[in-house]
Amino acid sequence: MFVDTTLRDGHQSLIATRMSIKDMLPALNDMDELGFEAMEVWGGATFDVCVRFLNEDPWERIKTIKSHLKKTKTQMLLRGQNLVGYRHYADDVVELFVKKAIENGVDKIRVFDALNDIRNLEKSIEIALANGVHVQGAISYTISPVHTLEYYLSYAQQLVEKGVNSLCIKDMAGLLTPKSSFELVSELKRRFNVPVEVHTHCTAGLGDLNYLAAVEAGADYLDTALSPFALGTSQPPFEAMYYAVREYRNLPDIDWKKISVLVEHFKAVREKYKDYDVMMKSIDYRILVSQVPGGMYSNLVKQLSEQKMLNKLENVLNEIPRVRKDLGYPPLVTPTSQIVGVQAVLNVLTGERYKKVTNEVKNYVKGMYGKPPAPIDEELKRKILGDEKPIDCRPADLIEPEVERARKEIGVLAETDEELLIYILLGEVGRKYLYNKYQEKIKVDLQLVDELGGGYPV
Repeated sequence: MFVDTTLRDGHQSLIATRMSIKDMLPALNDMDELGFEAMEVWGGATFDVCVRFLNEDPWERIKTIKSHLKKTKTQMLLRGQNLVGYRHYADDVVELFVKKAIENGVDKIRVFDALNDIRNLEKSIEIALANGVHVQGAISYTISPVHTLEYYLSYAQQLVEKGVNSLCIKDMAGLLTPKSSFELVSELKRRFNVPVEVHTHCTAGLGDLNYLAAVEAGADYLDTALSPFALGTSQPPFEAMYYAVREYRNLPDIDWKKISVLVEHFKAVREKYKDYDVMMKSIDYRILVSQVPGGMYSNLVKQLSEQKMLNKLENVLNEIPRVRKDLGYPPLVTPTSQIVGVQAVLNVLTGERYKKVTNEVKNYVKGMYGKPPAPIDEELKRKILGDEKPIDCRPADLIEPEVERARKEIGVLAETDEELLIYILLGEVGRKYLYNKYQEKIKVDLQLVDELGGGYPV
């Protein structure tokens, strides 16, 4: 009943997603033998980081991982109309990306929207189902005056009506309590005839408690990570949860020798990336107020450290819930976590709230990311939009098709649809990566011609 997150959310939350495929390969065969329902290995921030920082092809990563997993489903995290990027993309991009993800080895797609706006999930769910993979609809969980039990059940109903194969409670900030976990899982199981998975983080110290409550309520699957990449801002540890859940469920035996080998391997891997490590030695009770999710927290620490402003962290954590309230209580998950987080940092560093407003906040207030859970502060809306009215349609309906235009723009740098998608999703970062890759290919081709005695072509 476990889904492993070590190779996606585990290192995204703890070492800013820096683990390379070379560090994953030695572990894949043993992990495949542990009986996970799935392994979450792709999506989220991994696509961006592969290209931006690791000089690694994200498409090759998923193909390589898939080739080593004979018994375990490969799972990815998809941000709905945002895919694995930070804005909404046109429907033709969504269709091409989802198809290519499946072709390259994704078996199960967890799809979510930061605002729980079902309109932002319609196209990705439709295409994924049409291509025969398991589609899991995720509920972005948070706490606010509007995020009640009935709110979540109503949203789950919309997901089920769209045809999802399972539901996931996505508690990205670790804000679930055992009582809330039990009530929500119980009601989801009672009302809907689909499996229910629970995803949480240990940031505030509640993760293990919530999982046991969820098991008692009838949850089908739990997200865990192997212990070197568990706890802190990540998920609860697989080893401990497996040992505890055996008292509730009839679980198959696992090979503890393989676990030992894997733990030693990933301890060494985490040490390798210590410069990126969030180094969270204990829980952070402040998260119960700021509601910052694991991946957002680790990146926030990294960014403030690089600017020599880590002393401002507490001020930023205090400002985040204020900005979130102003913007209608969006759950803090990509991209809204970045939208709220960056604006909170600006508010603190400038010394005046909303003295500078990012373009992302302007687009959010305009409705370009979807409908906020609660009304946006009216005074702030007037300050940002003036007399302009927010949109009231599905945001993607306003986006012209992008694929063919991008194909002409990128030209010979993109030989495949996969490379084209790198450019579409990551813009100039993607173009630079493809240019360097193209240059390397030319060098190899010229070297081969020379070795064959053909000289250099004109």
